[in-house]
Amino acid sequence: MSKRRSAALTEAQCVSLAQKLLRERLCHQKLPDQPAGLDSQHKHLLELLRRTAVHGESNSVLIVGPRGSGKTMLLGCVLRELMSLKEVQKNVLLVELNGLLQTDDKIALKEITRQLHLENVVGDKVFGSFAENLAFLLEALKRGDKSSSRPVLFVLDEFDLFAHHKNQTLLYNLLDVSQSAQTPVAVVGLTCRLDVLELLEKRVKSRFSHRQIHLFSSLTFSQYVDVVRSQLRLPQDFPDSKFSNEWNHSVTKLCEDKSVEEVLKRNFNSSKDFRSLHSLLFLAVSRVSVSHSTLCEADLLEASRLISADSKANVLHGLSILELCLIIAMKHLNDTYDGEPFNFQMVHNEFKKFIQRKSHSIHKFEKPVLMKAFEHLLQLELVRPVDAGVCKVQREYQLMRLMLEHGQVMEALQRYPQCPTDVKQWALSAFG
Repeated sequence: MSKRRSAALTEAQCVSLAQKLLRERLCHQKLPDQPAGLDSQHKHLLELLRRTAVHGESNSVLIVGPRGSGKTMLLGCVLRELMSLKEVQKNVLLVELNGLLQTDDKIALKEITRQLHLENVVGDKVFGSFAENLAFLLEALKRGDKSSSRPVLFVLDEFDLFAHHKNQTLLYNLLDVSQSAQTPVAVVGLTCRLDVLELLEKRVKSRFSHRQIHLFSSLTFSQYVDVVRSQLRLPQDFPDSKFSNEWNHSVTKLCEDKSVEEVLKRNFNSSKDFRSLHSLLFLAVSRVSVSHSTLCEADLLEASRLISADSKANVLHGLSILELCLIIAMKHLNDTYDGEPFNFQMVHNEFKKFIQRKSHSIHKFEKPVLMKAFEHLLQLELVRPVDAGVCKVQREYQLMRLMLEHGQVMEALQRYPQCPTDVKQWALSAFG
């Protein structure tokens, strides 16, 4: 009996192991064996990159599609297949850049040097231009025999952001090299923007091959629910089969629940990106415990509430009564002047009127104190300047706009502990 008990896992161990398995699955997504429904795009991209890697033919291509349509996944599958070829493995170099990280050409060039392992070769050399520096890097990659170069694949994620770099120098030089016969280079751009070519300068556009691979998500809601089911199910080789069966039964039941279906439909309609789905499921899985060992609809509903929580409303819950009074004064000004911008002086006058007429529960604050509270709202981006830095105006006369909706402010006032009645009534007259 004692042997059987030691062999079987306890409830706590089962929950811990299940959570570990599902967290790993949701956080570290593995590439599929073959990208579903993207056969022609996969074949096209693989052929283009194979010609660069094997035959030394330079190419450039853009993969265009909305977020979550599988651009990165498609490229990952192609690169995995490409790198499995013997003639490619030790020959091809991969450089991955991201427009969100490499925000200018200087940073991008440092990253290219780092990924090509040429820091020692470059050393303290000073180059006259970006083109000279890039040419030097590519020259350093040439092999001894027949002075032939190693093919380099440049992957530019968020390609449209590179178009905002000064003079588009990086794009111009990379595409220029891909046009010349000196070095085999493939430039692969990933972007969500259909109008990306309109962002390119004429000299850059003329050097681009104009090859584009378009991806559009054809995912249906029933397929989306199937993905949820498969992501949450425990594998057949789970150590405790009884716990595994109970868990998988709860997952099937969960996916059939009407309230869960509404949550998933809302998520599906806002974004078909699986990353947002994984975030939702991760939060639901994190709520499982020993006392509550299977998933239920309450877990998913709570996870959905946390994900869709209004960040501005959360900021409002931490404001002082004075700061809330200033926001109410701004709303009164918006109503009075039909949404026209206001300045601090107008807000100050409105607040003074309220103090004189109605409120005996609010302290009569001095103007510098009000200014400090107003600046805090500005820092929190609950108000913002209309024309930041266009002309130098005294702080109290700079025009502002309120960036809040009435529901957010009313909710904050309802939740505020011991909020003065005068302030609530004043708010109702503004937000009612």
